[in-house]
Amino acid sequence: MQHEANGDSSSKPDIAIVGAGIIGIACALTLSQKGLKVLVLDSQAPGMGASYGNAGHMATEQVFPIADASILMRLPAMLLDPMGPLRLDWRYLPRSLPWFTRLLWNLRRAPYNASVSGIRTLNQHSLDAWRRLLNSVDGRYLLKEDGSFLVYENKEAAAELEALRSRMDTQHVAVEHWHGDAIRGVAPQLSENIRGGLFFPDTAHVINPFQVVNMLAQAARANGVTFAQENIISGQVGSDGVILQAENSSRFSARKVLISCGAYSAPLTTALTGTKVPLDTERGYHLMLPNERDRLPVAVTSLERRFIMTPLDDGLRLAGTVEFAGLERPPNMERAWQLQKLSRGLFRSDLDTTEAQPWMGFRPSLPDSLPVIDSVKDGRVLLAFGHHHLGLTQAAVTAEIISHLAAHGAFQSAVSDQRIPDLLPYRLNRFS
Repeated sequence: MQHEANGDSSSKPDIAIVGAGIIGIACALTLSQKGLKVLVLDSQAPGMGASYGNAGHMATEQVFPIADASILMRLPAMLLDPMGPLRLDWRYLPRSLPWFTRLLWNLRRAPYNASVSGIRTLNQHSLDAWRRLLNSVDGRYLLKEDGSFLVYENKEAAAELEALRSRMDTQHVAVEHWHGDAIRGVAPQLSENIRGGLFFPDTAHVINPFQVVNMLAQAARANGVTFAQENIISGQVGSDGVILQAENSSRFSARKVLISCGAYSAPLTTALTGTKVPLDTERGYHLMLPNERDRLPVAVTSLERRFIMTPLDDGLRLAGTVEFAGLERPPNMERAWQLQKLSRGLFRSDLDTTEAQPWMGFRPSLPDSLPVIDSVKDGRVLLAFGHHHLGLTQAAVTAEIISHLAAHGAFQSAVSDQRIPDLLPYRLNRFS
């Protein structure tokens, strides 16, 4: 199949997807299952961006925005502590100031509550959507639905934990309070320092995030989806579709385009829609410990230390720090190694860091903590990006929404399916 814009309508894909992360690949597979001819374009192989190194946790319990009013009190530490759990590089402050201003504006009661509602709605649909998607490719074994823990150590943290449990109850998040001994009954290698925590029975984790992307990509190829390793830098919308411009001057045409290239989505969105999106990036780090496959049976997050540990089939993944420093500055891998230091005291014996592998990736973040999921330009431009640290969690439900938008070509049509949430909070025009 030729992809260059050559006027041959028979070779033109129904939809070109820009972005081969978990969102783009899930969408590609779902669209191909609907019978559409799909082309996926990305500068990297499938899953080699942020999807490669996410925590692997299906975080359906995380229904609150990435920041609350306490961020004002934490701002000095964010600027001064290079190893803190939430870091703002002072050199990036001038460029990030408009984004943080919007974030603070969204902390007012009404927009904050709207963000909570929007996140919760997607999360409530997420696991069912993942079951459907994985079942369709005989990949259900990749998903472990055993719940997860949020644990605490210090007596002073008990009140914070109880306040969080109360807030989650209000949002209808399934949550149980467990004492330390009960937690150690499930995860016996955790130390006696663990006083207790919250158990989230409706969460899950995947055994290998990269393997999930690869399995979906393989199934998409079997369905006829084609892939091209191209860096798309611009494009234009015409009366009969979309033309995309690659960095090497190649041109690709399709009847529709889906922009799902994560932290890199803003320039192409502006080029094709005229809307400037306030998209920034949370630089997330992980430390992979290949010799710790059997430490934990489920994902465990530390309330005080603010990081997560997820058991994968190729080791224990420590993840969860956030750094705002943009797309260009090189990674500070000391932040990844800091995760190992944070783990000390959480287990009966220290973790084995032999052959440990540090990593950094870019999470696409919008100041209201909601993704853009929409159909614009008379249905010719579809959008699915900005899921911040919930990209894996919300990928399958996003793919279902996009498949409905692609089929019906109108925003309102997607809402008619009972599985699809109200899409108003995720529309692009909230930034117009």
